[in-house]
Amino acid sequence: MILVWLEWPEACFRANRRDIKYLASLLHTPEEIKCVKCEADFLQALPGARVAIVWHFKKEWYRAAKELKVLATPGAGRELVAWQAAPRGVRVHFGSFHGAIISESVAAFCLAWARGFFKVERHEGGIWPRSWLGEGCYTVAGTRAVIAGYGKIGKAIGEKLSGLGVKVSGFGRKNIEDLPEAATKADWFIMALPGDTGTDDFLSTGLISKLSKKCVVVNVGRGNAIDEECLCQALESGRIAGAYLDVFKNEPTVVGQKSEGGNSGLAFKKLPNLVSMPHSSAYSPDYIRMAFKELSDEGYL
Repeated sequence: MILVWLEWPEACFRANRRDIKYLASLLHTPEEIKCVKCEADFLQALPGARVAIVWHFKKEWYRAAKELKVLATPGAGRELVAWQAAPRGVRVHFGSFHGAIISESVAAFCLAWARGFFKVERHEGGIWPRSWLGEGCYTVAGTRAVIAGYGKIGKAIGEKLSGLGVKVSGFGRKNIEDLPEAATKADWFIMALPGDTGTDDFLSTGLISKLSKKCVVVNVGRGNAIDEECLCQALESGRIAGAYLDVFKNEPTVVGQKSEGGNSGLAFKKLPNLVSMPHSSAYSPDYIRMAFKELSDEGYL
């Protein structure tokens, strides 16, 4: 049996009937697919599951999962699944399909920023902004992007931006020591770093000091990677041109509702050079189907 428990506040992250029908079409041999809506129903069905597709999974649940061979989550982050406790014989899969969606979010932001969309949207005073906007617009072609975190998502971003004529330099574990020098020439400093590999405050005063005043910081990885106080000071002082943040150290789960750790100061900060988004760079109506397709393509079903 394939057991699916994918419930989330946002509809695009919940499995619906169309998604389950698509999952069935991917199977090479007929198999029962059971889609549940709550933890109690999930735990009741878990003992008979060969494959479990979930958003989160607790360590103690493995004891009941006698038939489990595959534990899969659409998420790229590893904080919600007790993957290290998986018994021998259980393969754990984390989603890596997000680059196709997130790269469009980054490209859309870069284009909108360069073409002055945010400046017009936030302009007040009733003055037609042709003259002053004409001095602030530029083309993304020929600009330089430095990407910190050059895994599947980072490379997808790089490929998308390269198609727009952006000169891309990617940095991962093997060449991360070369990043500070490259950052001095960056128009876009893009972060797609994971949250569980020693990335806390990766971008702080030292690295920010390497960035030019024209540089724009983009974070679509995890919020822990930025020292938010340092970045806020850089934005307020004009030390860098701007920032697009899709993630924060402490994010509210619902608009206006505080998370357990309290809301990050930047999440609702009103700065003319800051674009804040609610962890939405991977939103797409076909998100769940993309996750299922990846599981099929990689032999987990």
